[in-house]
Amino acid sequence: MENPTPAPAHLTPGASPVATLPLAAAAEPAASTPAPNDSQATESPAAKPGKAPKAEASPLVKEAKAYVTALFEAELPATLTYHSLRHTETVVKECRILAAAAKLSADDTEALLLAAWFHDTGYLDVYDGHEFRSMERAAAWLAEKKINPGRIQLIKDIIKATHRDEKPDTELQELLVDADMSNLAADDFRSTAELLRTEWELVLGKTYSSPDWADLQLAFMSAHKYYSEVGKERYRKQFKANIKEQRDQLKKTEKKAKKKDEELNGTFADPKRGVETMFRTMYNNHIKLSDMADKKASMMISLNAVLLSIIITYLGAKTSSLGPAFTRNPVLAIPMGILILTSLASVITAILSAQPDVTSFKWLKRSPQIATNRRVNLLFFGNFTKLSLDNFQQGIRELMQQKEGLYTNMVTDVYYLGEVLSRKYGLLRTSYTVFMVGLILTVLSFGIVLLYKS
Repeated sequence: MENPTPAPAHLTPGASPVATLPLAAAAEPAASTPAPNDSQATESPAAKPGKAPKAEASPLVKEAKAYVTALFEAELPATLTYHSLRHTETVVKECRILAAAAKLSADDTEALLLAAWFHDTGYLDVYDGHEFRSMERAAAWLAEKKINPGRIQLIKDIIKATHRDEKPDTELQELLVDADMSNLAADDFRSTAELLRTEWELVLGKTYSSPDWADLQLAFMSAHKYYSEVGKERYRKQFKANIKEQRDQLKKTEKKAKKKDEELNGTFADPKRGVETMFRTMYNNHIKLSDMADKKASMMISLNAVLLSIIITYLGAKTSSLGPAFTRNPVLAIPMGILILTSLASVITAILSAQPDVTSFKWLKRSPQIATNRRVNLLFFGNFTKLSLDNFQQGIRELMQQKEGLYTNMVTDVYYLGEVLSRKYGLLRTSYTVFMVGLILTVLSFGIVLLYKS
């Protein structure tokens, strides 16, 4: 069987006509040689009611079966999961059924079955173009059996018809091609196709996703046709059913893939609830974080302001006991100085953190015509107040008509809110760190002063 890739076929000139010389008559007396057991070949067409009758296999065909079977068992690569002995046996079986239905003569039946047994032996040597190696192997074996050269050429022409670029032009060629592609009309056609998929991956390095493979199979099946009248009669009904099943399977696969993609990616173009929820959550989070930062800054400002007020008041008051103490012990000025300086630095950074920060562009007021710049956020007062009322109204009208522009402005707004929050929390972290370090240094220096005095 050739790779299931539809390709235009052409008639090769010089094909030999179907010869009428009996093939067995030109062979050496081989009837005396015990033939291998072939229950299919010896059973009578009427042996099993309800099943298609099969043509009988001649002694020479039985010899070919024994030879090809032993050859495949000994040399067939494990990577050929589809073009195996099982496939060849299936093709031979179908050829026997088609030969009986076509009422072929014994000689033509023998030629057809011999071609069927040898048609894939070329896979032992080469993958692409194996048909020509199959012809050479068949000719060599038949020559050993002293077969007439004309009959050998007949069998070679039958095998050659299975190539993708050949078109069968004789009844025997049509029957072999139809039998070779009978798997497309089998009940297990999908599992058989998976064997071919595995083989292509192992031998050719071609990998396909399940939807791609299903699409490739459907395209090939839709373009395929059976040639012989008996082949059309035998395979037509199941072949159509398989095409329908493959098409339905492909639709299911595509539907599942589309649903999975929508679940992962959603739809950006339309204002879906998920997009709106995302922006709503982001805005709420930014507002909460900004409120938390302002509260923390306010706490640091209050704490340090109270601390500085107490220290300055006691140091400056004449009635305070600290004043004379500093006079008698000037070394105490070191821990108190550290505390004052760090508290001052902490309160300054806290004030800067709580200070309102508005992102704006000075050049926007000079050039309102570039209000559509993706850096500009028309939804934020720090930007649109730089524009005139007419320019702002025009920009908003354009924004309402462009879904992508609307989302762009919302994303820009979130970005600049994040920049402000980053600055706030950076200054706030500095304020807390300075205050903590100041307290530690004050305590350490005060302890050193006490040790020094003692």
